[in-house]
Amino acid sequence: MKKIFITATNTDIGKTYTTQKLLQSYAKKGLKVAALKPIETGVTTLPLDGIKHLELVKQLNPAAKKLSIEDVVPLTFTQPAAPFIASGGKKIETKPIFEAIEKFEEICDVLLIEGAGGLYVPINKEYMMLDLIDDIAPQSVLLVTHCALGCINDTLLSYNTLKNKGHDVVTAFNCKKGDDFEKTSKPYFDAAGFPTLQVDLDIDEIAEILLQ
Repeated sequence: MKKIFITATNTDIGKTYTTQKLLQSYAKKGLKVAALKPIETGVTTLPLDGIKHLELVKQLNPAAKKLSIEDVVPLTFTQPAAPFIASGGKKIETKPIFEAIEKFEEICDVLLIEGAGGLYVPINKEYMMLDLIDDIAPQSVLLVTHCALGCINDTLLSYNTLKNKGHDVVTAFNCKKGDDFEKTSKPYFDAAGFPTLQVDLDIDEIAEILLQ
């Protein structure tokens, strides 16, 4: 089973949207897919991101029909905040996350693991989302970034952090109308030889690179 971790430069950048598009891309290739959202906060009744993943995975992978929302999102918290804060400062045990990953071994070829927020979102006081990525040890990490002014700094900070930790990183730019990416940021990335694959334009290519 190939584990791919999807992280981002911040919250509300497009991790869930990108994960869904990757699920569809891999399913088109005939691969059995699944998605895991280890921690979701802001959950009042059901984890909304997790429900999206569960419903889509059940459509794409017959072997996933018996999955429950608890399999897809093992840890949930009510407050819409970083897990450390949402837990009231109580220590969050990550064991349920790794138990969930083991369950997917038998039913999928590719497991997409969607993080919460960015790399330095605290899960515990001294344990960040970046540490969880290290412990999961995915074969590839997808960094989803934005295309608005400021994306050069945001992208390079997260990209270099992941590279310095030894991760195989692919970057996907989630561009929105009005970002003016072609004028304000892309010229630098082009000059630096930094690939600017976009979620809506290049998802199949992104998916293929992540499998390499």
